[in-house]
Amino acid sequence: MTPDHRPAVVLVAHGSRDPRAAASTALLARAVQRARPEWRVRASYLDHDGPRPFDVLAAVPGPRAVLVPLLLTAAYHGRVDLPAVIRDAATLPLTVTATDVLGPASPLLLAALNRRLTTALPTYRPSGPALDSPEASPGHRSSVVDPDSLLFGTEPGHRLSVPGDRLSVADQGCRLFAGGLDAAASDCRPPLAGLDAVVLAAAGTRDDAARGTVADAAVALGRLLGLPSAVSYASGPGARADEAVTRLREAGARRIGVAAYFLAPGLLYDAAIAAAISAGAVAVAEPLGDAPELVRLVVSRAEPVLSRPLAVAA
Repeated sequence: MTPDHRPAVVLVAHGSRDPRAAASTALLARAVQRARPEWRVRASYLDHDGPRPFDVLAAVPGPRAVLVPLLLTAAYHGRVDLPAVIRDAATLPLTVTATDVLGPASPLLLAALNRRLTTALPTYRPSGPALDSPEASPGHRSSVVDPDSLLFGTEPGHRLSVPGDRLSVADQGCRLFAGGLDAAASDCRPPLAGLDAVVLAAAGTRDDAARGTVADAAVALGRLLGLPSAVSYASGPGARADEAVTRLREAGARRIGVAAYFLAPGLLYDAAIAAAISAGAVAVAEPLGDAPELVRLVVSRAEPVLSRPLAVAA
């Protein structure tokens, strides 16, 4: 059998006791492999599932491998577990390099969040309020609240102000993502008709800096969509999804969507979504999974590393 000397790209996922998570990661790995057949793409897991990153690296026949952490924040796994993998791999006869994590809020990641939330909407129209909204009447002009009026820290009881007409999300989103991101960006369409706020639901972490980057991602998503935004966490410090939805409702929002800052399904995702629905969220997004924009984000992490020549041993 001819050895496979394609450069190896190893996706490094957190791992989960929930089998749906590994299945989702496998789908992403296959999608990246289809996008870059000249690579040898494999999935690995830091915990619970197998194979472990070291075992995948040990089977690489070529001279180099790139680790792409399937992580949205540089919390414990990014700061501790991934460097440990690199140290262990120093015993192997290949050059191993790790890329940055996928978060917090690159244009491609925001586009993937937008795609999943758009797909989750129970009612879709190219513009204007949702079909079941009382505002959906002839002559009504669609408007939303000021995105800066409810970004983290709106006091309970504060009412959302409603400025004039909204710049359509088609104008905001498609202009941002259409340039240079290949054909899949061209199917960007006006999303979120009828929503008046969005919650970015995340797994949670005790790392203060990592939580700060998730909060930044919520701000970026809200500004992109022209909606007030809030952040929630399914574990650790911070508001839970039902609390974030309730805060937005107390401030005047009525049709709140939940974007999922999760790469794969699992118990924490389920808990976040159930809590959001219990508090009245009208649309809840699926995890990012193998969204086309996420595939391109993984590719964009690995390509610059693979384009650099290998150092020649002295």
